Amino acid sequence: MKKKYIAVSLLLFLMIINSRQLAAQGNDTLTKVYSKYDFVPGEKVIFFDDFSSENTGDFPALWNTNGSGEVVTFGKYPGKWLKITNNRGATCLAEPLVLPDNYTIEFDLIPQKDPANNGNTACSFYIISTPKPKDILYGLARPGGTGTWFNFAYNNYYGSYYADATPNLSGNTPQFRLQADTKYRISIMVQKERIRLYLNEDKLFDLAKAMSKNFKYNMLRFQGGVPMFSNFRVATGLPDMRNKLLTEGKLVSYGIYFDVNSDKLKPQSAGTLKEIATILTENPALKIKIVGYTDSDGDDASNLDLSKRRAAAVKDALSSSYTIDAGRMETDGKGEKDPIAPNDNSTNKALNRRVEFIKL
Repeated sequence: MKKKYIAVSLLLFLMIINSRQLAAQGNDTLTKVYSKYDFVPGEKVIFFDDFSSENTGDFPALWNTNGSGEVVTFGKYPGKWLKITNNRGATCLAEPLVLPDNYTIEFDLIPQKDPANNGNTACSFYIISTPKPKDILYGLARPGGTGTWFNFAYNNYYGSYYADATPNLSGNTPQFRLQADTKYRISIMVQKERIRLYLNEDKLFDLAKAMSKNFKYNMLRFQGGVPMFSNFRVATGLPDMRNKLLTEGKLVSYGIYFDVNSDKLKPQSAGTLKEIATILTENPALKIKIVGYTDSDGDDASNLDLSKRRAAAVKDALSSSYTIDAGRMETDGKGEKDPIAPNDNSTNKALNRRVEFIKL
């Protein structure tokens, strides 16, 4: 089979996007700023890592590299981060994922100035199909492989995307600039041959034929630069929220995000909230119960309280930001009760952190 190599290069210029920072803003801002944000994560989480179980200074167990890196904390943002420390190395999952036709990839990215490259903040992320998924050195463009490449940089020219041995894919990329030491949310949605990429709430790419239908993709890889990343999530399937809620009577959602140990909704919840609100608007007789769940980290009483407050926050957002009558919604929280999976690793814990919508 003829090798097909598709590279997608997104070159983002250095700029502060203070106007889109939502840290101190409420649900009204979430609605206004994210009204066009249509990213909804996949139905089932198959991989998650926030490095919370790793020791700082170590390289994380679920990843592999031919360069170097270590788990760090970063005072500006909570949690733990994998900092890549060698700009010539590649960092990928230790165990390959055979990805289906439809899936989503999300991660938080903090660009870092590379002292070995004149302070450049550039870094790249790859989605690859390779016959040797555990061989980092085998690379993207070797025989039998294909892949899509997103390059985040500040170089002084437009981003472009092109295909080897196929006609060029045309189009211009919006000029966005990434600031060093600033957190950005990268969200990628793949639907068969189509791929969309979002930077925070902005959709930067929507390409109908960027993924080869003749390959199964099985390697996710960072390469180049010295960025930090965390909250890396891969989920499969297209969530049919309407059918789940109206026909089956229960929707389990992984698209509602909160700050750590908080009931404050993150902005990337907007896509899912908008879909739920649309279903409720189009079915005015529908009433629902919103139930929050946590993983087992922390004590039982705190988890129960947190899950109840998170369910209440979802109700408040649907009411205040999407004009859904509060009388149509009940809330509850179960804490760490009724887990979907054992709380024995980061991926299973991510499965247990969920919000369920139950038809009444």
